[in-house]
Amino acid sequence: MTPPHPAERDDTHDLIRGRAQVGDWEITVLTDGFFFLDGGAMFGVIPKPLWQKRTPADADNRILLGTNTVVARNGRDTVVIETGIGNKLNGKMRAIYAAKQLLPQAFRAAGIRPDEVTAVVNSHLHFDHSGWNTIRQPDGSIAPFFPNARYFAHAGEVADGRLQRERDGISYMADNYEPLIASGQMTLIEGPADLIPGLSVEPYPGHTPQLLGVYLDSCGQRACYISDLIPTSAHLDILWGMGYDLDPLRVIAERKRFYTRAIPEKWLVLFTHDHHVPMGRLQLDERGRPRLQQEA
Repeated sequence: MTPPHPAERDDTHDLIRGRAQVGDWEITVLTDGFFFLDGGAMFGVIPKPLWQKRTPADADNRILLGTNTVVARNGRDTVVIETGIGNKLNGKMRAIYAAKQLLPQAFRAAGIRPDEVTAVVNSHLHFDHSGWNTIRQPDGSIAPFFPNARYFAHAGEVADGRLQRERDGISYMADNYEPLIASGQMTLIEGPADLIPGLSVEPYPGHTPQLLGVYLDSCGQRACYISDLIPTSAHLDILWGMGYDLDPLRVIAERKRFYTRAIPEKWLVLFTHDHHVPMGRLQLDERGRPRLQQEA
């Protein structure tokens, strides 16, 4: 029997990971379940003696990561940001990532129906961020998981996925987006864009060339799903990037740009892969480094 991962706690299996209010937006963080990745890959050039103080690894050097989906409702729209890993991985990939496929259960736990969703935004199209865009049905066919929603993704992500490059081709699964493009349900955007009132996106390139930060704005307040620019609260340091980042130097520059606004304007930052700390506001510590703001 495999011992539990050292990061697992009593609340590890809770389907609803957090709630917050930002102006008129009621924010609920749901999970598709935790999964495991190599700690060295997740922290790039940062030595293990440093990162393991924040994120413990198991005997196979793997760390526990979340798959956080944000649902935001304002009485008019129901927005979903990111859709987890989904149910379309082959057997080998399911075994590698120990994917849990819990997002449908999480929606039921939150009392939200997929057919209520009006908009779905993908920060990028890696399979662990877009997996429940579509669902594989018992007969093998592919259908949208959110049948009444408009989907939004960056056109460059689709172009990169179609290239199937040696470096990152495995990260893109066509069934997560090609059927939606073919049906006209997915809108491809380029650059900053206002999607619906109170919902907008802005590129933060580095992890991929067109990674999007997703903004929820209301009543002078902002929440930002910053995705893999800062995947967890353990990655707040400027230099603590991932081995998966295609342009590490750009990641550093974009983090600096992000902090110059997010910290003084007190944005609520939503973390894509932090299973235990799905959100928080940031501050600078005594050495000028970004840290989570301690709750009063």
